Amino acid sequence: MINLEWLRTFKSVYETQSYTKAAKELYISQPGVSLHIGSLEAYVGYSLFERISKKLIPTEKAKILYNFTLEPLLKLETAEQTFHKTTKTERPTVSVGMCFETFQFTLEKHIPTFDFNVIIRFGLYEQMFSDLDNGLLDLIITPRKTNLKNLNFEAFSKEKIVLINGTGTDTSEFQKLIKTNKIEEAENWLKQQIWYSTAADMEHLNNFWKANFNRHPDFKPNYIVPNICSIVRCLSGNSGFSIVPDFLCKKEIANGGIEITWEGHNKIENTLHFGERTKNMVQNEIDEIKSIFRNENF
Repeated sequence: MINLEWLRTFKSVYETQSYTKAAKELYISQPGVSLHIGSLEAYVGYSLFERISKKLIPTEKAKILYNFTLEPLLKLETAEQTFHKTTKTERPTVSVGMCFETFQFTLEKHIPTFDFNVIIRFGLYEQMFSDLDNGLLDLIITPRKTNLKNLNFEAFSKEKIVLINGTGTDTSEFQKLIKTNKIEEAENWLKQQIWYSTAADMEHLNNFWKANFNRHPDFKPNYIVPNICSIVRCLSGNSGFSIVPDFLCKKEIANGGIEITWEGHNKIENTLHFGERTKNMVQNEIDEIKSIFRNENF
Protein backbone atom coordinates (compact mmCIF):
# COMPACT_ATOMS: atom_id res chain seq x y z
CA MET A 1 0.00 0.00 0.00
CA ILE A 2 1.27 3.49 -0.86
CA ASN A 3 2.36 5.62 2.10
CA LEU A 4 0.58 8.96 2.49
CA GLU A 5 3.76 10.62 3.80
CA TRP A 6 5.54 9.65 0.58
CA LEU A 7 2.91 11.57 -1.39
CA ARG A 8 3.08 14.62 0.90
CA THR A 9 6.85 14.68 0.50
CA PHE A 10 6.50 14.23 -3.27
CA LYS A 11 4.10 17.20 -3.44
CA SER A 12 6.53 19.41 -1.52
CA VAL A 13 9.54 18.41 -3.63
CA TYR A 14 7.52 18.90 -6.83
CA GLU A 15 6.53 22.43 -5.80
CA THR A 16 9.88 23.55 -4.33
CA GLN A 17 12.15 21.65 -6.78
CA SER A 18 14.49 21.02 -3.86
CA TYR A 19 15.02 18.34 -1.21
CA THR A 20 16.39 21.00 1.16
CA LYS A 21 13.38 23.31 0.83
CA ALA A 22 10.97 20.38 1.09
CA ALA A 23 12.70 19.23 4.29
CA LYS A 24 12.27 22.69 5.84
CA GLU A 25 8.66 22.88 4.74
CA LEU A 26 7.83 19.45 6.17
CA TYR A 27 10.04 19.76 9.30
CA ILE A 28 11.90 16.55 8.50
CA SER A 29 15.52 15.81 7.60
CA GLN A 30 16.85 15.95 4.05
CA PRO A 31 17.77 12.24 4.19
CA GLY A 32 14.16 11.62 5.21
CA VAL A 33 12.96 13.43 2.09
CA SER A 34 15.34 11.36 -0.05
CA LEU A 35 14.09 8.18 1.59
CA HIS A 36 10.42 9.06 0.92
CA ILE A 37 11.06 9.90 -2.74
CA GLY A 38 13.19 6.79 -3.24
CA SER A 39 10.51 4.61 -1.65
CA LEU A 40 7.81 6.19 -3.82
CA GLU A 41 9.87 5.71 -6.99
CA ALA A 42 10.43 2.06 -6.07
CA TYR A 43 6.69 1.63 -5.50
CA VAL A 44 5.55 3.22 -8.78
CA GLY A 45 8.43 1.79 -10.81
CA TYR A 46 9.85 4.89 -12.47
CA SER A 47 11.93 8.01 -11.77
CA LEU A 48 10.05 11.09 -10.65
CA PHE A 49 12.72 13.80 -10.85
CA GLU A 50 15.79 14.69 -12.90
CA ARG A 51 18.48 16.99 -11.45
CA ILE A 52 19.20 19.87 -13.86
CA SER A 53 21.18 22.97 -12.84
CA LYS A 54 20.72 22.29 -9.11
CA LYS A 55 16.95 21.94 -9.56
CA LEU A 56 14.81 18.84 -9.44
CA ILE A 57 12.79 18.81 -12.64
CA PRO A 58 9.71 16.53 -12.58
CA THR A 59 9.46 13.83 -15.22
CA GLU A 60 6.33 13.38 -17.32
CA LYS A 61 5.24 10.56 -15.01
CA ALA A 62 5.70 12.88 -12.01
CA LYS A 63 3.48 15.51 -13.62
CA ILE A 64 0.73 12.96 -14.08
CA LEU A 65 1.10 11.71 -10.49
CA TYR A 66 1.03 15.29 -9.16
CA ASN A 67 -2.17 16.13 -11.04
CA PHE A 68 -3.83 12.96 -9.78
CA THR A 69 -2.88 13.45 -6.12
CA LEU A 70 -2.91 17.25 -5.63
CA GLU A 71 -6.62 17.75 -4.94
CA PRO A 72 -6.97 14.79 -2.53
CA LEU A 73 -3.86 15.93 -0.63
CA LEU A 74 -5.18 19.48 -0.34
CA LYS A 75 -8.48 18.14 0.99
CA LEU A 76 -6.65 16.02 3.56
CA GLU A 77 -4.57 19.02 4.66
CA THR A 78 -7.74 21.10 5.03
CA ALA A 79 -9.35 18.33 7.07
CA GLU A 80 -6.25 18.09 9.26
CA GLN A 81 -6.31 21.84 9.95
CA THR A 82 -10.06 21.85 10.58
CA PHE A 83 -10.17 18.94 12.99
CA HIS A 84 -6.85 19.42 14.75
CA LYS A 85 -7.41 19.74 18.49
CA THR A 86 -7.14 23.38 19.55
CA THR A 87 -7.72 25.49 22.62
CA LYS A 88 -9.12 28.35 20.55
CA THR A 89 -12.83 29.18 20.65
CA GLU A 90 -14.60 27.41 17.83
CA ARG A 91 -15.76 29.76 15.07
CA PRO A 92 -18.88 28.99 13.03
CA THR A 93 -18.29 28.18 9.36
CA VAL A 94 -20.62 29.31 6.57
CA SER A 95 -20.37 27.88 3.05
CA VAL A 96 -21.71 30.18 0.34
CA GLY A 97 -22.23 29.43 -3.36
CA MET A 98 -22.46 32.06 -6.10
CA CYS A 99 -20.90 33.00 -9.42
CA PHE A 100 -17.36 34.36 -9.37
CA GLU A 101 -18.34 37.83 -10.59
CA THR A 102 -21.00 38.30 -7.92
CA PHE A 103 -18.44 37.39 -5.26
CA GLN A 104 -15.92 39.92 -6.57
CA PHE A 105 -18.53 42.68 -6.83
CA THR A 106 -20.18 42.21 -3.45
CA LEU A 107 -18.65 39.96 -0.81
CA GLU A 108 -14.91 39.91 -1.48
CA LYS A 109 -14.13 43.22 0.22
CA HIS A 110 -16.08 42.22 3.34
CA ILE A 111 -14.35 38.88 3.96
CA PRO A 112 -11.73 40.25 6.42
CA THR A 113 -14.47 41.78 8.61
CA PHE A 114 -16.29 38.53 9.45
CA ASP A 115 -15.85 36.98 12.90
CA PHE A 116 -16.79 33.56 11.47
CA ASN A 117 -15.23 31.29 8.87
CA VAL A 118 -16.42 31.57 5.27
CA ILE A 119 -15.99 29.08 2.43
CA ILE A 120 -16.88 30.42 -1.03
CA ARG A 121 -17.71 27.97 -3.80
CA PHE A 122 -18.33 28.64 -7.49
CA GLY A 123 -20.09 26.34 -9.93
CA LEU A 124 -23.23 25.54 -11.88
CA TYR A 125 -26.53 26.46 -10.25
CA GLU A 126 -27.92 22.92 -10.55
CA GLN A 127 -24.97 21.63 -8.50
CA MET A 128 -25.43 24.45 -5.99
CA PHE A 129 -29.07 23.44 -5.45
CA SER A 130 -27.99 19.88 -4.74
CA ASP A 131 -25.16 20.96 -2.42
CA LEU A 132 -27.49 23.31 -0.54
CA ASP A 133 -30.08 20.58 -0.09
CA ASN A 134 -27.41 18.13 1.09
CA GLY A 135 -25.90 20.55 3.60
CA LEU A 136 -22.64 21.20 1.72
CA LEU A 137 -23.68 24.84 1.24
CA ASP A 138 -25.54 27.07 3.69
CA LEU A 139 -26.48 29.93 1.35
CA ILE A 140 -26.51 30.47 -2.41
CA ILE A 141 -26.97 33.59 -4.55
CA THR A 142 -28.87 32.62 -7.68
CA PRO A 143 -31.03 34.02 -10.49
CA ARG A 144 -32.87 30.69 -10.58
CA LYS A 145 -35.03 28.66 -8.20
CA THR A 146 -35.78 25.00 -7.73
CA ASN A 147 -38.72 23.11 -6.22
CA LEU A 148 -36.78 21.11 -3.61
CA LYS A 149 -39.07 21.17 -0.57
CA ASN A 150 -36.32 21.76 2.03
CA LEU A 151 -35.12 24.97 0.35
CA ASN A 152 -36.43 28.52 0.61
CA PHE A 153 -35.80 31.26 -1.95
CA GLU A 154 -36.09 34.98 -1.22
CA ALA A 155 -35.86 37.63 -3.96
CA PHE A 156 -33.67 40.59 -3.04
CA SER A 157 -32.57 42.37 -6.22
CA LYS A 158 -32.56 42.41 -10.02
CA GLU A 159 -29.90 42.41 -12.69
CA LYS A 160 -30.41 43.71 -16.23
CA ILE A 161 -28.60 41.97 -19.10
CA VAL A 162 -27.30 44.61 -21.54
CA LEU A 163 -25.11 45.07 -24.59
CA ILE A 164 -22.01 47.09 -23.67
CA ASN A 165 -19.05 48.53 -25.56
CA GLY A 166 -15.71 50.03 -24.68
CA THR A 167 -15.66 53.79 -25.21
CA GLY A 168 -13.05 53.35 -27.94
CA THR A 169 -15.82 51.89 -30.12
CA ASP A 170 -17.71 53.92 -32.75
CA THR A 171 -21.36 52.85 -32.36
CA SER A 172 -22.96 55.63 -34.44
CA GLU A 173 -23.86 53.29 -37.32
CA PHE A 174 -25.48 50.78 -34.96
CA GLN A 175 -27.48 53.48 -33.16
CA LYS A 176 -28.76 54.82 -36.51
CA LEU A 177 -29.92 51.34 -37.54
CA ILE A 178 -31.68 50.78 -34.20
CA LYS A 179 -33.45 54.15 -34.34
CA THR A 180 -34.78 53.35 -37.81
CA ASN A 181 -35.82 49.87 -36.64
CA LYS A 182 -33.51 48.11 -39.09
CA ILE A 183 -33.00 45.20 -36.71
CA GLU A 184 -31.58 42.71 -39.21
CA GLU A 185 -29.03 45.22 -40.48
CA ALA A 186 -28.12 46.09 -36.88
CA GLU A 187 -27.58 42.40 -36.14
CA ASN A 188 -25.35 41.97 -39.19
CA TRP A 189 -23.34 45.04 -38.18
CA LEU A 190 -22.80 43.68 -34.66
CA LYS A 191 -21.62 40.34 -36.01
CA GLN A 192 -18.76 42.10 -37.82
CA GLN A 193 -17.44 43.69 -34.62
CA ILE A 194 -14.94 42.59 -31.97
CA TRP A 195 -16.57 40.45 -29.26
CA TYR A 196 -15.58 39.29 -25.78
CA SER A 197 -17.03 36.33 -23.90
CA THR A 198 -16.14 33.83 -21.19
CA ALA A 199 -15.13 30.22 -21.59
CA ALA A 200 -17.57 28.82 -19.06
CA ASP A 201 -20.79 30.68 -19.79
CA MET A 202 -22.29 32.20 -22.95
CA GLU A 203 -25.80 32.18 -21.53
CA HIS A 204 -26.14 35.98 -21.43
CA LEU A 205 -25.12 36.31 -25.09
CA ASN A 206 -27.43 33.51 -26.21
CA ASN A 207 -30.46 34.78 -24.27
CA PHE A 208 -30.02 38.41 -25.36
CA TRP A 209 -29.57 37.45 -29.01
CA LYS A 210 -32.59 35.17 -29.03
CA ALA A 211 -34.79 37.76 -27.30
CA ASN A 212 -33.88 40.59 -29.69
CA PHE A 213 -32.92 38.89 -32.96
CA ASN A 214 -35.07 35.73 -32.67
CA ARG A 215 -32.14 33.35 -33.15
CA HIS A 216 -29.01 32.05 -31.50
CA PRO A 217 -25.81 33.97 -32.32
CA ASP A 218 -24.03 32.33 -35.26
CA PHE A 219 -20.60 33.88 -34.70
CA LYS A 220 -17.68 33.15 -32.40
CA PRO A 221 -16.36 35.78 -29.98
CA ASN A 222 -12.86 37.00 -30.76
CA TYR A 223 -11.59 36.89 -27.20
CA ILE A 224 -12.45 34.26 -24.59
CA VAL A 225 -11.38 35.40 -21.10
CA PRO A 226 -11.77 33.80 -17.65
CA ASN A 227 -14.75 35.77 -16.32
CA ILE A 228 -17.01 38.79 -16.82
CA CYS A 229 -14.85 41.00 -14.62
CA SER A 230 -11.99 40.34 -17.06
CA ILE A 231 -14.27 41.33 -19.94
CA VAL A 232 -15.12 44.62 -18.26
CA ARG A 233 -11.46 45.42 -17.59
CA CYS A 234 -10.41 44.52 -21.15
CA LEU A 235 -13.17 46.59 -22.75
CA SER A 236 -12.78 49.68 -20.58
CA GLY A 237 -11.56 52.51 -22.83
CA ASN A 238 -10.99 50.12 -25.73
CA SER A 239 -12.94 48.74 -28.71
CA GLY A 240 -15.36 45.85 -28.68
CA PHE A 241 -18.66 44.51 -27.37
CA SER A 242 -20.03 42.07 -24.85
CA ILE A 243 -23.33 41.22 -23.14
CA VAL A 244 -23.20 41.26 -19.34
CA PRO A 245 -25.27 42.07 -16.22
CA ASP A 246 -25.31 45.85 -15.87
CA PHE A 247 -24.32 45.95 -12.18
CA LEU A 248 -20.93 44.42 -12.96
CA CYS A 249 -19.81 47.45 -14.97
CA LYS A 250 -21.43 50.38 -13.12
CA LYS A 251 -18.08 51.67 -11.89
CA GLU A 252 -16.54 51.61 -15.37
CA ILE A 253 -19.62 53.30 -16.84
CA ALA A 254 -19.36 56.06 -14.23
CA ASN A 255 -15.64 56.45 -14.98
CA GLY A 256 -16.29 56.74 -18.74
CA GLY A 257 -14.54 53.52 -19.80
CA ILE A 258 -17.66 51.60 -20.84
CA GLU A 259 -21.04 52.50 -22.32
CA ILE A 260 -24.33 50.65 -22.46
CA THR A 261 -24.83 50.28 -26.19
CA TRP A 262 -28.36 48.90 -26.11
CA GLU A 263 -30.73 47.40 -23.56
CA GLY A 264 -32.64 45.63 -26.33
CA HIS A 265 -36.22 45.91 -27.54
CA ASN A 266 -37.06 42.96 -25.30
CA LYS A 267 -35.24 43.74 -22.08
CA ILE A 268 -33.89 40.85 -20.04
CA GLU A 269 -34.00 41.11 -16.27
CA ASN A 270 -33.04 38.40 -13.81
CA THR A 271 -34.31 38.37 -10.24
CA LEU A 272 -31.57 37.47 -7.77
CA HIS A 273 -32.52 35.21 -4.88
CA PHE A 274 -31.08 34.04 -1.60
CA GLY A 275 -31.40 30.27 -1.37
CA GLU A 276 -31.11 28.51 2.00
CA ARG A 277 -32.42 25.48 3.85
CA THR A 278 -35.51 25.78 6.03
CA LYS A 279 -33.44 24.84 9.11
CA ASN A 280 -29.94 26.17 9.59
CA MET A 281 -27.38 26.09 12.42
CA VAL A 282 -25.65 29.31 11.28
CA GLN A 283 -28.65 31.57 10.70
CA ASN A 284 -27.13 34.65 12.37
CA GLU A 285 -24.07 34.44 10.14
CA ILE A 286 -26.22 33.89 7.05
CA ASP A 287 -28.31 36.94 7.92
CA GLU A 288 -25.15 39.06 8.18
CA ILE A 289 -24.07 38.01 4.71
CA LYS A 290 -27.56 38.63 3.32
CA SER A 291 -27.55 42.17 4.74
CA ILE A 292 -24.37 42.93 2.76
CA PHE A 293 -26.05 41.90 -0.49
CA ARG A 294 -29.14 43.96 0.29
CA ASN A 295 -26.98 47.07 0.80
CA GLU A 296 -25.10 46.68 -2.48
CA ASN A 297 -26.06 48.87 -5.42
CA PHE A 298 -27.27 46.30 -7.94
